[in-house]
Amino acid sequence: MGRVARLLFSLSREQESYARSLAAFQEGPMRRRAQEIGDSFAEGYHAALEDSRPQTLAARLARLEPELWGFAYEGAGLGLALLDALTPWRRDRLTAFLRGPGMDQIYMLHVGAGWTLARLPVSVQRFQARLDPLCRWMALDGFGFHEAFFHWERTVERQEAPARVFGYALRPFDIGVGRRLWFTPGDEVGHILRLVASFPLSRQGDLWTGIGKACSFAGGRGESALRELRRTAGSFAPQLGQGVTFAAKVRERGGNPAPHTELACRLLCGMSASEAAVLTDETLAGLPPDGALPAFEVWRQRIQERLKS
Repeated sequence: MGRVARLLFSLSREQESYARSLAAFQEGPMRRRAQEIGDSFAEGYHAALEDSRPQTLAARLARLEPELWGFAYEGAGLGLALLDALTPWRRDRLTAFLRGPGMDQIYMLHVGAGWTLARLPVSVQRFQARLDPLCRWMALDGFGFHEAFFHWERTVERQEAPARVFGYALRPFDIGVGRRLWFTPGDEVGHILRLVASFPLSRQGDLWTGIGKACSFAGGRGESALRELRRTAGSFAPQLGQGVTFAAKVRERGGNPAPHTELACRLLCGMSASEAAVLTDETLAGLPPDGALPAFEVWRQRIQERLKS
């Protein structure tokens, strides 16, 4: 079944597109970083397709470089969610992994699961209903990253979102778009900032959050790029910092810290990565049920308010 699934659900088109994107980068740290991330994602995806048993899958992912675990789990999230969506007689693979050895990577698994929305014409609301009530919005983050990466002209240049994405869902979708903007060629970040500024003002804050998540979790650019972000963020500094703290929490929970995450937290939030992770925990406590605003958005706003002080 694993070999059949790998053939049926190949990432060949995405990998070819990813390779073309890498060709636009000059040889250097960012290109090497993007290659590592893409390889790790594909490894996690194929591992999930080949053997989705929780303990077996976790053991295979554990063989990868720890700093890259999150990207591999993101790929595994896509693999598990895709299998669940296409095998109606068994739809518990992702849930079983989340309840077992995948729990510490709950955030990245949800982000990866969101890629399913780009591969299947399923309802966003019905898809989310099967996910964790808080983390389900992170699936839109994954969807947004996919659309911006593989459909750049439509998603970034024309600034269009899929018709299925409306209301609050556009907010986390744009976080994913912002993460993609971090992975654009060029050593400096001026071109990224110009892209953000081309979007309507109402969407720019979430794009900044995505940039914060990417620069903190993925890295790839040096200290000067982070200082440029801090200098130019202006009124969006809390949104940028909120993305940075989320990334710090993902790495803290996953047990795979990284020097670039520490650097981003200190330069953009004025605190250590461990302190940033604590901040996300403190603001998570006592969240209200979903109302006019989803609890997920209340969580985000609490972090942003703390970063203003």
